[in-house]
Amino acid sequence: MGFLDAFLGKRKVAAPAATDRLFALTTAYVDLETAQGIKTRGAAGIVFQQLATADFAQILSDTEELLAGTGEETGSTVETQDDEFGYKWVIVRDDDMDDLVVSVNTVADNLSLGGYGDRILAAVFSFNDAQGKPLYLIYNYKRGNWYPFVPASGQQQRANEREFQLKAQLGGGLPFEEDIARWFPLWGIPI
Repeated sequence: MGFLDAFLGKRKVAAPAATDRLFALTTAYVDLETAQGIKTRGAAGIVFQQLATADFAQILSDTEELLAGTGEETGSTVETQDDEFGYKWVIVRDDDMDDLVVSVNTVADNLSLGGYGDRILAAVFSFNDAQGKPLYLIYNYKRGNWYPFVPASGQQQRANEREFQLKAQLGGGLPFEEDIARWFPLWGIPI
């Protein structure tokens, strides 16, 4: 994209996301729940860097309206929140994993179709392990891979050993990020 394209407001349309990689969670969740005792906390979010443009705001508004409309049938609720790092979260709450994945995918699709796919950071799904401790599975849109994030007690501490265990337990069910240096922690997750 050249300077003139940017000046005239034209954007590159992002390549389609590997939605099959995102939807792999719906199948992997069966193993998470039955074999690992890991249960959804009924919340997922998609986090992105927003722009202060009218079309970006319209895409976001239309997406929220669409999710609210389908939520009447599915029981999903949707809200938005800004985090302390300046990112926008669209948060979906629903006890059904399929509904969570479809809703997150809807947000990603609408942003991508509007030319803002490059603004998407990650999708985050919230769980409790068998002992009731929180853990997250994060889908990195730029890499098209999953990785676990398990906060530990203390200020911005991670349970790395538990993260490696999750990768080993789910490695066949989800396309995991092999480069662990790219397992970025997301502190202050609002779900």
